[in-house]
Amino acid sequence: MEIPAGLSWVRRVPTGPAWLAALPRWRDECAQRWSLRLGQPFPYAFASLAMPAVLPDGTAAVLKLQYPDPDSRHEADALARWDGDAAVRLLAHDPQRRALLVERCRPGTPLHELPSDAAVDVVAGLLPRLWRPAGAPFTPLAEEAAGWMRHLPEKWERAGRPYERRLVDAALDLLGGLVGSQGEQVLVNQDLHAGNVLRATREPWLVIDPKPLAGEREFAVVPIVRGPELGHSPEALRRRLDRVTGALDLDRERVRGWTIGHSLAWSLAGETVFTNQVEVVRWLVDGT
Repeated sequence: MEIPAGLSWVRRVPTGPAWLAALPRWRDECAQRWSLRLGQPFPYAFASLAMPAVLPDGTAAVLKLQYPDPDSRHEADALARWDGDAAVRLLAHDPQRRALLVERCRPGTPLHELPSDAAVDVVAGLLPRLWRPAGAPFTPLAEEAAGWMRHLPEKWERAGRPYERRLVDAALDLLGGLVGSQGEQVLVNQDLHAGNVLRATREPWLVIDPKPLAGEREFAVVPIVRGPELGHSPEALRRRLDRVTGALDLDRERVRGWTIGHSLAWSLAGETVFTNQVEVVRWLVDGT
């Protein structure tokens, strides 16, 4: 089967070829199990093979076959916990194949088509509904952050020291102070950027593709603060940081610290450096 452009990176990772080889069989088995009519895969999906599906009763859905990334391991659990409140509904789940059948958003236009301030306000309206008390099975943010701290210096060295060591040191220092001083633990989503909120009919906007953790509220706004979809400049970053923390009465300095730590932790994938993440960190460390 033809793999969408967004998934081309999978061919370059050790477990990728075996996963790609299994996809046609899993797709067909899921289609038979849930009596689906499937369309062509969405070309932009990055972490899963995702395709439009229609159930026998005419319900529009999306079939997702996830790449076995630990960050999305509990996506189905998060969607089940939200039960359609501010997020797409989970219709069915096959853990063995990492297959999810979820509600399809219509028309499905992404939030970043709105002006930046309006988009941030939408996220600020959705988040309190998503902040459910959280424990098992969700990975604690403290545990996840400990992994970032442990691996970041080594990943930075292996990548050839692609940016200043002072950024690494700043991220490690901030994460070390944040991890043990968190507030109430709620369900947070470390990938809630403006491309993962879609216009829908059941509600005006719905969240898709969560990468859930259990952590404090200040962490939950990191993706919308740093995301380039709503403008990538020191001024745009500062405006989003101020606007979302003010709207939700969050501690601005904790949000700033989590944004630095998480952005740098996600700035490296092997030899690939995501320069926009590094720029966000540099702007925040240098005074934004």
